[in-house]
Amino acid sequence: MTQTEDRLRVVAAVPLDEELCRLIERIEPRVEMISDPSLVPPMRWPADWEGDPSFSRTPQQQADFEAMVDSADALFGIPDVSPAQLARTVAANPRLRWVMTTAAGGGGQVKAAGLDQDALDRIVFTTSAGVHAGPLAEFAVFGVMAGAKGLPRLRADQDARVWPQRWEMRQVDEMTVLVVGLGGIGAECARRFHALGATVWGTTRSGRPVDGVSRLIAPDEIAQVAGEVDAIVVTLPGTEQTHHLIGEEVLEAVRPGAILASVGRGTVIDERALLAALDDGRIGFAAMDVFEKEPLAQDSPLWSHPSVLVSPHTAARSSKEAERIARRFAESAGRLLDGEPLRATVDTVEFY
Repeated sequence: MTQTEDRLRVVAAVPLDEELCRLIERIEPRVEMISDPSLVPPMRWPADWEGDPSFSRTPQQQADFEAMVDSADALFGIPDVSPAQLARTVAANPRLRWVMTTAAGGGGQVKAAGLDQDALDRIVFTTSAGVHAGPLAEFAVFGVMAGAKGLPRLRADQDARVWPQRWEMRQVDEMTVLVVGLGGIGAECARRFHALGATVWGTTRSGRPVDGVSRLIAPDEIAQVAGEVDAIVVTLPGTEQTHHLIGEEVLEAVRPGAILASVGRGTVIDERALLAALDDGRIGFAAMDVFEKEPLAQDSPLWSHPSVLVSPHTAARSSKEAERIARRFAESAGRLLDGEPLRATVDTVEFY
């Protein structure tokens, strides 16, 4: 896309309210939004991009859907949130120049499409990374607070109608919190923990300073500092480089009773190593919104572990999510048309 092109034909390849299509056009008048609600599955709840799984297309509807997405300069969402459909569309549509995934971790979907280098060079892929930062940071704060205030103990005493002797709770403003990953989510976590008075450390590969973070840690130094922190907040995407980064080495090095909150991708944490750390008290409490495999298996010990809070990957869910993503899309469309770099581009080497 060059600066001389003043229009962008965008197809909504996932369910998107007509109101939000028009919002995108109002924010960026050079965009023409194309959508057909009859060709995409209806949402079951806000920002349900996959839509109702019982939805199916007739052969003619499938042909119409493919013709629609194949006419696009840019796509709002991956068609059917399916890597296979993305691969088909890329091959069929040489005019396609930009795809914005509705998932913050959309790089994994792009990788799964198995696109060749020519396609990766031709098309800019961006994600909604950062849109979910506020809600996920709130869950991270909630998780650390729940551990600091002894939520499992409070719940057990309440269920048993026991009024115990008073006991000391931990104070967040006396804690050191290590945020693993200082991207959009991590930076928002850091900001909120700093506002609560915590000392905040964070991992970074770039070494760039982040507001509220007093110490920057290289990713390969996490085990070396794990024994110096009171809580670890994991915000990283799931890549080959981050797989089981929080594993046996780190979890053996933590300060006994450390709190863990996970809001990135579940594959970053080795759940077997985590269970061992929970069982012997190295991890005193874990608030988990994401897991290695989802839904969490019925026989997973995490369900019933007294020191674990299980959240079904729902911490980012918000009635405002779709609007936030639509606004991000409109802003990015303007940047694309003006020849400016886009935010949250997918690294097509590591796919995050």
